[in-house]
Amino acid sequence: MTTTRWIWQAPDWPALHFNPQALQPAFSAARLAQGRLLGLASSLQLVDLAELQLTEWTQEAIATAQIEGEVLQVNSVRASAARRLGLPGASAGTRDPRTEATLDVLQAAVGQWQHAITADDLFGWHAALFPTGRSGMQPIVTGGWRTHPEPMQIVTPRFGKPDVVHYQAPASADVPAHMAEWLQWFNASRGQIDGLARAALAHLWFEAVHPFEDGNGRIGRAIVELALAQDMQSPQRLMSVSTQLLHARADYYAHLQAATGRPDVDVTPWVQWFAARVQGACEAATTHIQAALAKTRFWARIQADYPALSASQRKALGRLFDAGPEGFAGGLSTEKYVNLTGVSRATAYRELTHLTELGLLNRTGQGRGTRYGLADDVGSAEQTGVQA
Repeated sequence: MTTTRWIWQAPDWPALHFNPQALQPAFSAARLAQGRLLGLASSLQLVDLAELQLTEWTQEAIATAQIEGEVLQVNSVRASAARRLGLPGASAGTRDPRTEATLDVLQAAVGQWQHAITADDLFGWHAALFPTGRSGMQPIVTGGWRTHPEPMQIVTPRFGKPDVVHYQAPASADVPAHMAEWLQWFNASRGQIDGLARAALAHLWFEAVHPFEDGNGRIGRAIVELALAQDMQSPQRLMSVSTQLLHARADYYAHLQAATGRPDVDVTPWVQWFAARVQGACEAATTHIQAALAKTRFWARIQADYPALSASQRKALGRLFDAGPEGFAGGLSTEKYVNLTGVSRATAYRELTHLTELGLLNRTGQGRGTRYGLADDVGSAEQTGVQA
């Protein structure tokens, strides 16, 4: 008699379901955050919108790789994302294969938002992740479902003791049938259930089948990006869910394990947790936009009201603005101003005094303890016109 232990062994598999009433608060909070993000994004100029997308592309690629322990270089990812977005001045320098592979998959996934996906699409994404046909030093099947006869297990090795098996996926021989069901459901379910729930279910179901020898997490998170693009009816990348998953990586794995590690297709807790991560992604992107808009309006105000400021004064103001409400650690002193701008000490004192007289800086302390900070009303939400 076979022991029923995993979700795919449940009698009702793969009819995953959730309690809509229990999830209403989570869905409402996520949709509210999503609406605020979309509303704020709609007010952006094209150049600001492109910069937002560049930031979110970069964060998503770095996070989805880092969840699996792979570190991508920020500059490499940002340069590749800029090229893909067609941004002016994008670098055409040396390309990192791992960066290109990760962005290839994300771009292909989101680019599919208006169309049904097929097994060949998934095979293409997988082959792009492993262009050498190897995962590290190990040769693997790429561009096709796994075929190895050994159990596909997620384990924690223990020295001198049996491994701890956290999850065991269906046998390789059964993967084609499982994925045929998944593909049929994914393509047919668009618009039939809540889009956030659909993204959560699609990810969980895919990870439960674990159809590839490696790369299942990254492909699964690319599927999340596709499902959310379909939900928002746009390929524009305005938020990074993988960044939220990375920040809560232990919880991410724990919730996946809890959902897949029992023969029960009621996955309400998983969907609730996932919706909260989408909410967090929307809120983080909203904060980023607000900061970018505040900075743009801050400089517009400086240019309009104080056009005669020197380059060194502008540089110091910019650094203080970027430092935020907390300001420089220990405050901005004359010595720090000299080191930051390269001007003489006498010029630094004169320029700081000038900025204080204009009302742009506050001065505290005396003598060698004199410190400067951005005036309270300079760059505030009221002054820049940015509201939460």
